[in-house]
Amino acid sequence: MSERYLKIQNLSYKYYQGLTEVFFLHHINLSLKKGELIGLIGPSGCGKTTLLRLIAGFETPISGTISIENQIVASKEFQIPPERRKVGMVFQDYALFPHLNSWENVCFGLKVKKDSERASWLLNLLGLFDLRFRYPHELSGGQKQRLALARALAPGNSFVLLDEPFSSLDIDVRYRLRSELKGVLESCSASGILVTHDPEEALAICDRVAVMKDGKIHQCATPSELVNAPKTTFVGRFALHRNILPLEIKNNEVISPIGPLDTLEKLDMLGNPELLVDENSLEICLTSEGEIIGVVEGREFLGSNWRIRIRVGNILIRVIHSIDNAPQSGEKCEIKFKKGGSGIVFPGSKRIYF
Repeated sequence: MSERYLKIQNLSYKYYQGLTEVFFLHHINLSLKKGELIGLIGPSGCGKTTLLRLIAGFETPISGTISIENQIVASKEFQIPPERRKVGMVFQDYALFPHLNSWENVCFGLKVKKDSERASWLLNLLGLFDLRFRYPHELSGGQKQRLALARALAPGNSFVLLDEPFSSLDIDVRYRLRSELKGVLESCSASGILVTHDPEEALAICDRVAVMKDGKIHQCATPSELVNAPKTTFVGRFALHRNILPLEIKNNEVISPIGPLDTLEKLDMLGNPELLVDENSLEICLTSEGEIIGVVEGREFLGSNWRIRIRVGNILIRVIHSIDNAPQSGEKCEIKFKKGGSGIVFPGSKRIYF
């Protein structure tokens, strides 16, 4: 499946409130292969939902193009209306018709009688056929979200946009639905873009993940590529929850906020170097005289270990610690680089080992 279904080239957008520019997208480039699911993650207000609205046809770009199946559907001068793009949308709040039952919701807008066969197939696929005569208020949250997905796919759409579809569900239903999503899309030969605030969710189920900030895509790559080679410190911090430590040279040593960085690698220390380091590549030690001391601000129980949050100066550092002898909030401790651990130095995105 190498053919590109969606292609976005140099897409930009501006939104004004009166004469004031309040939001923008900068030169977005993104492509989607047939059968692929891309996750779109980033902080609130970075442009994720706006990008979906542009793809769906609810907004018009100020420059660049959007193509679906090699046909331009949007540019500054040309805009195909949403109903002709064959794009389905699944919203966080379901957007179901409350006066229609499940069957009528899925069949709404279908013009050809034979399409009802697809509606039946989708309801069966999503475990809703026995509930086809129930109204939305008679369904659980997970059932409503399945129904919304069935309705988006019923017209034969082979491309769906999912805007935070699982965020309002309880955790058990959320895990179950997100694990089913990829299989449902594959059964329908459909591609999709999933907007989520949860990087773990995107990394778990998507073929590729695009990380956005301030209207720009910092990196779009497979989950393994993001984990092993993040392009920027923002990608490492937001998508992977890694620590960022500033570096400097003192007396021919590379110094971090938690002490010297002992590595055999030759480092380029130009600009403002930073070390991106995983919480598993650090360790907490007993304090000793002269060492850099941190204070535990809090901890989270993860089942098999603890995530300890330690403040050193003005920097908050997260470290994974074993169940035994975990420090308590308010305790003082020392953090060291774990032997055999690794990090990535920016600029240059160079991996080093401790």
